[in-house]
Amino acid sequence: MSLADAARLVRENAYVPYSRFKVGAALRAASGAVYVGCNVENVAYPEGTCAEAGAIAAMVAAGETEIAEAYVIADSPLPVAPCGGCRQKLAEFARGEVRVVLATLDGLEQEMTVAGLLPGAFGPEHMDRA
Repeated sequence: MSLADAARLVRENAYVPYSRFKVGAALRAASGAVYVGCNVENVAYPEGTCAEAGAIAAMVAAGETEIAEAYVIADSPLPVAPCGGCRQKLAEFARGEVRVVLATLDGLEQEMTVAGLLPGAFGPEHMDRA
């Protein structure tokens, strides 16, 4: 199954009773396995989870830690980029050149890289390891 199809399918499972804005994400890990996530809202808004975070959690739970490609889809007139927190989460598990496709249900796609989504990302090289 393509990442686009996987993201489109999982998007339908989003729990969004407040915003009614469903988002689906699919990641291909370095192994080739595909992991998916959808947004899950909570009445206490900051306590919800994003689709990208859910897919990353599924990947890590399966024992993988490297994203090779990502696809995010939402029902919006324009492709929707991940929030700031999810950009940092993607940068944790993907090299800067990893392709991220942002898409709409109408078929509009915008291709970016992780580095393009989060220029100047905070990374392990910033940590004091002394």
